[in-house]
Formats: sequence, structure tokens, C-alpha cells
Amino acid sequence: MAMSQEVPATASQPEIVLGNALTPLNLDELFGRFAPLQVDLGCGDGSFLAASAAANPEQNFLGVERLLGRTRSACRKIVMGELTNARILRCDISCAVHSLLPPASVDVFHLMFPDPWPKRRHAGRRIVTESFFASIYHALTPHGSLRITTDQVDYFRKIESLTTTAPGFVPTADEQMQSGSSTFEKRFRQSGMEIYRLVLRKVSPVTKLLASH
Repeated sequence: MAMSQEVPATASQPEIVLGNALTPLNLDELFGRFAPLQVDLGCGDGSFLAASAAANPEQNFLGVERLLGRTRSACRKIVMGELTNARILRCDISCAVHSLLPPASVDVFHLMFPDPWPKRRHAGRRIVTESFFASIYHALTPHGSLRITTDQVDYFRKIESLTTTAPGFVPTADEQMQSGSSTFEKRFRQSGMEIYRLVLRKVSPVTKLLASH
């Protein structure tokens, strides 16, 4: 499979400049090494990404963010922290998940506080769909995980419902220590809002089928 010819990013210039948005990233080239990869989908200003990368130098961290202002903020945190293991990709989450991440390349996905699109007529714009789960499954390493956090209980229940029919995922205990919090999570905690979490582990569809019987 051909890899996209992106401009290599560095700790001093952590933003990935895509040469081709239709072929997978060459992750080893982008990070200058092979290491377990965590991907923060919608990384915002990079608070969680930078804290996690600083606490886990043996792992690589990729933030995906669509908005320019947030991308620049995340890049500044990486530069100020001299984090050689963190990179930022400015593009839509759906594009990154469906097209840019190679098969079996990601150990952990983080999806924190995705836009809930609360109005009924906008519900179709939500990122978490059956297609989303299929692409996440494709990109995850064996036994990799998807960690979802939201403050919207109705969206959370919908995601839970989707997981029951999504082949290849089973809920698991939240065993991974969080290195930091996103700006959204800090804000919600300060206001006393309840936060809902779901951790899904990749398994073979056969394993899930056997476990359900």
C-alpha cells in the first residue's frame, strides 16, 4: 500500500503537512522511530496530548484537529515542551480515521467530548457511527482500544447501543491511567457536570460472538 508523501514533522515543527490526503501516513518517518501510537481525535488545544506525551516518552502521540486556532495552540504546547514524540495533523476526524491511518497502526484512540449535535435534525452529523467503528477497528492493533468520553448522556447511550451491534469490540475496565485532562474536561469538572466514559477493546468478531453466548 502506497504511503502519502507528507512533509516530515519535528518537535520544533510538529504539524504534519499532507502531500496526499487519500493514502496512509508513513508513521515511522513522521516520528523518526517505531513505537506504540496513541491518537487523540479532536485534540483541541493539545492539553491532554501534550501532558500524555510528556508522561509517556516511550510512546508516540498524534493529535487530529480540524480548527486552525486549536492546531496552532497544540503545536505551541509541543514546541514549548520539547516533545519529540508528539505530532499534530490538521484535518477532519473522519478523513484521518477512514483514509490516513494505516491498518493495525494505532494502540489507543481517544475520542473526548465529540460534538453531540443535540438537535434531532443534526444527529446524522455525529462522528460515532457504524462506519466509524469499522474504520477504528481497521486501524487498531490487535487488542487495541478506543476510549470515549462525553458529558452528553443521550449521546453516550446511543454510542453504547451502537457497540452492541459493532463486531469486534467489547467493553473493558478503564485500566489506563490518564496523564492529563483536556480543557473541556477540566471545565466540565469545575462546573460539576457528570462525565461518561466507555473503553472498548478490539477483539475478533468470533471472540465477541462466543462471549455473547
